[in-house]
This record gives sequence, C-alpha cells and structure tokens, in this order.
Amino acid sequence: MKSALVALVLALTAACSARAATAQEDGYLENGGISPFDANHPAIRNLDPQLRAAVQQAAKEAKATRGIDARVTSGWRSAKYQQRLLDEAVTKHGSLDEARKFVNTPEKSTHVSGKAVDIGPTDAADWFSRKGSAHGLCQIYSNEMWHIELATTPGGECPPLLTNAAG
Repeated sequence: MKSALVALVLALTAACSARAATAQEDGYLENGGISPFDANHPAIRNLDPQLRAAVQQAAKEAKATRGIDARVTSGWRSAKYQQRLLDEAVTKHGSLDEARKFVNTPEKSTHVSGKAVDIGPTDAADWFSRKGSAHGLCQIYSNEMWHIELATTPGGECPPLLTNAAG
C-alpha cells in the first residue's frame, strides 16, 4: 500500500511538473508577474522587440521617478494558452459574446502576436496608462487599464480607448 501511494505521489508530481513546464512555454506567468527584463521567460522573450524595449524603458522611468516596480503580469501567449483563457472566460461569463469583452480569440489576440503586455500592480498600470505614451505605449481598452500596446510614436498621442477587447 505504501509503495503504491509513493508511486501515485511521484506520478502526480511528474504530471504537475510537465504541466507547469508546458504552461511556461505557453507564456503562463504566476500571480505577481515577472520583471520586464526577464528575457529568459517566453512571455518576455517572444514579445515584439520594439514593444519589449519600450516597456523596459518605461519600467526604468517608473522606478527612477516614482519608485514604482512595474511587473509584466501577462505578455506573449501561445494560441493554445489564449484559447484556454477564452474557454475559461466563456464558462465564467456565460457566452462567447460576453467573454470576448475581456479575452480575445487566439486569431485576434495581440498577446499571441507579441504586441501586448499586461502591467501590474495597479500603481504601475496606472503609471503606464498616464505616462507610457512618452515611450509609445498606450492603454487600449477602457475596461483594462493594465493592457498596454505600442500604439503611437514616443511622445505621441494615444488613440481613443476601445470599450473592451470585443471592440
């Protein structure tokens, strides 16, 4: 009995480790996110190089001027991971139309193309929303202050906010 229990624990541990490795390969980040300078993680490494550089410069400025430690709470995502997020949102919100207000399809997601990051914590997301345009970074959706894209030239004006991810 004891050896069967040990075998079960080892099998479950291996399965969880494999799932975690796959999740990281898909761009999954633990709660709290990671540094925008952690280029070893696929969520940062697979970002558009111009977006990654702009986010890193903005993070340096936020830290230097306000003491804000910006974290990337979501960056590049695989299409598989994006689909899983969409499926979870459909379950939570009851329909694809409602879910799409918060999570885009893999085909339309700017996270999948490496053109978007989510910034946290709240003080950092607020700073990026207000000051990010100096680096070409803009909040895109009115219901997601944390969702940031490279949407203007440095120092330019950000486009009007979209209501949500559905447009």
